[in-house]
Amino acid sequence: MSVVPDLATALARAEVVHDRATIERAIARMAVRIRNDYACSVPASSDSVSSRPVFLTVMHGGLPFAAQLALEIGARGLDLEFDYLHATRYRGATTGGQLAWKHLPETPLRGRRVLLVDDIVDEGHTLAAVRAWCLGQGARDVRIAALAVKRHDRCVPGLRADYAGLDVPDRYVFGYGMDYHEQGRNLPVIYALPE
Repeated sequence: MSVVPDLATALARAEVVHDRATIERAIARMAVRIRNDYACSVPASSDSVSSRPVFLTVMHGGLPFAAQLALEIGARGLDLEFDYLHATRYRGATTGGQLAWKHLPETPLRGRRVLLVDDIVDEGHTLAAVRAWCLGQGARDVRIAALAVKRHDRCVPGLRADYAGLDVPDRYVFGYGMDYHEQGRNLPVIYALPE
């Protein structure tokens, strides 16, 4: 049995990269852009159900961000259809392996506009696979909303967040959905460990 690193020890060494107020302002700005983009892209012949974007939260990391983003979008008058997926390459580790699907969305995606909502775009392998899966299910448009984007040049070619909240350094970051060895996802700020 492996020993889980202590969150309190990590917090003592970590620096706050983005505080809660900064995160909430970034999410509000994202909501405006998303609402405007999706409101302008509804075909005139669409029915109200199929024209609603499918707001697809990537679990577990995307949950805190997705909840806040959904409320901000709703406050601006855009209705969403909710579903979620759980796909991971990490399984509690700090480096990714092969993609494992734990839960597939139940909403049919054929012909739908999909907004994938996740905590971070790091190298993007998981999001690239999820986006490809959504397109394979017949989604007509798949966009990505990510709270954080890591500053580096190792991202999967062609993958980017269509809606990005904040940049974070190329270090181990956690909080606001991102975990420190499956801990600290519910911290209301984003921390980074020293290099």
